[in-house]
This record gives sequence, structure tokens and C-alpha cells, in this order.
Amino acid sequence: MSDTYFQKGFGLKATVGPALARSYRSSVVEQLKELGYDAVAGDFRVKLAREFGFCYGVDRAVEYAYETREQFPGSRIFLCGEIIHNPDVNSRLRAKGIIILGDDKDPVLRFGEVQKDDVVILPAFGVTVAEMQHLRAKQCVLVDTTCGSVLNVWKKVQRCARDGFTVVIHGKHYHEETRATASQAQMYNGRYLCLRDVGEAEIVCKFLRGEASSTTLLERFRNAASPDFDPLRDLQRIGLANQTTMLMTESFAIQELLRAAMKDRFGEQSLDYRFSAFDTICSATQDRQDAVMAMLAAGDLDVMVVIGGYNSSNTQALAQMCAPRLPTYHIDAPGCIEEAGIRHRPVRQAVEILTANWLPAGPVTLGLTAGASTPDSVVGDALDRILALRGKTAVDLTRHDSYVL
Repeated sequence: MSDTYFQKGFGLKATVGPALARSYRSSVVEQLKELGYDAVAGDFRVKLAREFGFCYGVDRAVEYAYETREQFPGSRIFLCGEIIHNPDVNSRLRAKGIIILGDDKDPVLRFGEVQKDDVVILPAFGVTVAEMQHLRAKQCVLVDTTCGSVLNVWKKVQRCARDGFTVVIHGKHYHEETRATASQAQMYNGRYLCLRDVGEAEIVCKFLRGEASSTTLLERFRNAASPDFDPLRDLQRIGLANQTTMLMTESFAIQELLRAAMKDRFGEQSLDYRFSAFDTICSATQDRQDAVMAMLAAGDLDVMVVIGGYNSSNTQALAQMCAPRLPTYHIDAPGCIEEAGIRHRPVRQAVEILTANWLPAGPVTLGLTAGASTPDSVVGDALDRILALRGKTAVDLTRHDSYVL
């Protein structure tokens, strides 16, 4: 480890631990866990997902940010965008004097304020190769919190690019993680194409089967493909990867669609040469999706509340799973729960709306989960507000199996 690049923290966990506990833990959440993740208060029942909230990578990134403030008390500290997609966490970092930079794609403009010996924290999503090179040239101090799951994707993408595959990424082309991953392919002169969902994958499949033109493809993916992308040349061989926080079932569906289209175009005998896929959904994302699937499978929920930043992909995936099955409300903060209703963002919509009378009167079972960047404190505060709508507090919660209507 050099004295200008740090990737493993500063050994200050004991120092920052009390502040992290005060900011991010919740006695209400701990109580609900002790009650078996399933509790009642009168005729109101709440079920908490068995896996929810902060994952290891997020926990580590936030801890490193707090350690950085302790390690460099007199230095200017910058953060490359949000460390994670949670408004509460980023607000607390700003309160510590950490400057969160904007998202300009030009490193010269984005890091114009950064000077030699300033401290720059790289977020859990990672940064692009160009951004890393620019920061190193500035000789600033780098604290790298890039998640291990993201680093694992990068290694596989690099191998794909070196082997001559065009990297197809199931992800949002504008997301920090996807942009960083795409840059790893470009580092090896590789090309990339980003697909947000099954619908976009089907457009690529139509091209592969001769049902859509190169022009159609280029118009649709103008902002989601490598420079000078040529469908005829660059879709001869493809290697499929994922943004780590996408919906796993959709990633698998895209994989099967592309595999079938490549087989139709080039024949089954050359499929191993033409097509490669690897599962790069992180285990924490998968655990949270599995926990929600188990809740839905039980069939006893009346309403679902999903908590997490509106720009958090893994939180969006959780809401996307629930919305077709029951009324689902994705909120980004406890303040979204008001007496007048709940402010939330519907699945695949960009505008927050207010829904009145969202919590039914009488006996009701509410499901509760949170994305991997949501701290327990936010979940607990949200639950307090929901209980208050029913005239209850956390003190009224008892284990569900002791409750009889």
C-alpha cells in the first residue's frame, strides 16, 4: 500500500464504531428481529424481510468514509458522487465536511476543484478507468471503497474483452457502476453494449435474427454503447455481465434470449465460441431478493413498503418484484410517510406521487424491506411512523404467534 492509495481502511473501526452505531442502528429494528421478524400491534401485523438493508460492501464503504475523516482531520475530503444511493447516509457525510462532487463525465471538469494532497474517496460503485487515471495524475490521496463484488465483475469483463468478446452489460448505462464496468472493457480495446431490460434485449435479438437494421440498433443504443459501435462487427461474439444490483430473474431472462438469438444466427455448433455468460449479481443483492420472494410466496401480505434511495438499483429491483403481486410503495425516507398519505415513486416512474388511504383500516399485514444501501435507523424510523398511523408504538409490538384475532 502506498501512502497515497488506501483500499483497506485505517484500522480505526473502534474509533468510529460508536458514531456509526448512533447514526445507523435502530432499537425498533432490533426489537422486530427479536420478535422473529413477524410482530403484531392490535390488528396490525408487520413482517420484516429476513435479509434487508446494509450489505457488507455498503457497511464497509460507509465505515471507511468515517475512518477517512478521522485519519485526515485537517484535509479537504472529496467524494466521487454519492458513496451509496441513500439520502440519509450522504447527508451525514456532508455534515462531516465531506464534499460530494457532481457527476460530470469529463474527469477534468468533475475534479477541477481537487488539488494535490487533497483526499478523494472512491464510492462503492467504483469509478471509470479515465477518472482513476486523472486522479492519480493529480497526486491526491485516494481512499478506495469499491465493493468486492464490483471488482469481481471487472475481472471477468477484462477477461472477456481480452478474449475478443463484446461485453453486453445488463444494467443502466448512466449508472456509476455500469459506466465503471464498461470502461474496464475499453481498457483492453474492447467494446460494450448496455441493456436495461428484457425489452432492450429483444431489440438486439431482432437484429441478430435479421429482423431489425443496424440503424435501428444504433439509434436506440446511441448513449449505451461504446464509441464507434458497429452492430455487424461487434455482435459476432458477446460476453454477458450484469450490474451487480439488477433483478436476477431479469438477468437470466436476458441471458436466455441472447443465447437463443446467437444460436439462431450462427448455429449451435459455434455457440461456445460466440456466446459467454457469467452470473455477476452480488450475493447480498440475491439474498435480499430471495427474502422478498419468500415473503411473497407466503401469500399473507396486504401491502408492501420498500425503503431505499429512488436512484438505488437494488431497491428498485425489490419494488419491481413486489408491485405485480400487491400494492407496493417505494419510499426513500421515513418522512415520506405522512398523515395525509404516503409519498412514493411507482415502479419505472421518475416522479414521486402522494397516495392517500394507502394503509387499509382493520386487520392488515404489512411487509417491510429495504435496499442494500438503507441503514437500520431509516427502516426503524419508517416503522415508527407507520405504527403511529394506527395509533401504536414499538412498545405495542408482540410476537405474531402469540396473537389471536
